[in-house]
Amino acid sequence: MACIELDLAHSYLPKPRQDSDYALLPLTMTFDDGGAYALLGPSGCGKSTMLNIMSGLLVPSQGQVRFDGRDVTRATPQQRNIAQVFQFPVIYDTMTVAENLAFPLKNRKLPEERIRQRVGQIAEMLEMSGQLNQRAAGLSADAKQKISLGRGLVREDVAAVLFDEPLTVIDPHLKWQLRRKLKQIHHELKLTLIYVTHDQVEALTFADQVVVMTRGRAVQVGTPGQLFERPQHAFVGHFIGSPGMNFLPCKAGGGQLTVAGHVLPVQRSLPDGALQLGVRPEYLALAAAGQSGALPCTVARVQDVGTYQMLTATIGPPTHAQVLKVRCTSAQQLPAVGETVWLQVLGEHTCFYQHEELLA
Repeated sequence: MACIELDLAHSYLPKPRQDSDYALLPLTMTFDDGGAYALLGPSGCGKSTMLNIMSGLLVPSQGQVRFDGRDVTRATPQQRNIAQVFQFPVIYDTMTVAENLAFPLKNRKLPEERIRQRVGQIAEMLEMSGQLNQRAAGLSADAKQKISLGRGLVREDVAAVLFDEPLTVIDPHLKWQLRRKLKQIHHELKLTLIYVTHDQVEALTFADQVVVMTRGRAVQVGTPGQLFERPQHAFVGHFIGSPGMNFLPCKAGGGQLTVAGHVLPVQRSLPDGALQLGVRPEYLALAAAGQSGALPCTVARVQDVGTYQMLTATIGPPTHAQVLKVRCTSAQQLPAVGETVWLQVLGEHTCFYQHEELLA
């Protein structure tokens, strides 16, 4: 395993002049030896570019890549000793499951007994022990991708295992099982695992540390709890959660906050001027009329999701109405559509953003 350090930027254009010319804006980042990381963000945000730079498939246009302090910027994937698992299975259909899993080890001329032990161990982890003698050609797409995962994990001497959206072709129910299995494998094998995905559920259930990316920039690195409780960037609040964080434009000044024409007293120090107030649906509570820190809203919709109810409310004039989502318990008695409801927007979980950055 290796500690991977990045200090770089990358553009596919020969002479980048502005931020939009970069696939990866300048960043400095460290992936610790033995850690489980996810690169999370929408399509085109730069996460696969970063992964390919780490693997050696792509040379950054600026900066360095270091493995355990050694400059590997221009080293090949073989020289870096990287295993990479791609979106679609990369296996040999004419070989059996066992032969596919053993192939990376035979290339390194490991003893037959050790190969047999390691193949058995990985097959058991992936619940493929009963399929070892089957040819890969006759297996389902799910099973083929499990073989591909196994080929990435089978080498014990690998510096890191990189996953580029490996569960895209997997059945949804099996996805859940494999995410848990990868987490278990990480704890057992202590490999450095870096996992690219646009699915927040995959990222938050797999990784100990999640790198959230947007427009070529890594806007926050943190645990799933940190990303949920204290998003450092408005994009993180919007992207993490289902639904994401509620945002209300507001204006601070003189110890007060003006939101949608209503003035609220604030107990904390805020810079004067335009801000964004952010509060998650889980922390947006129903309040009594006129309660301090609460705003009157109009109920637009109530959805019973089974384990909870989702109340959608609006505030402000119809032409510029702001939408708020509130997650309520399934037992709560909620007002009807069109009625006025007071929502507690100020509390210990309320965040404030200036230029999309969280205020300390």
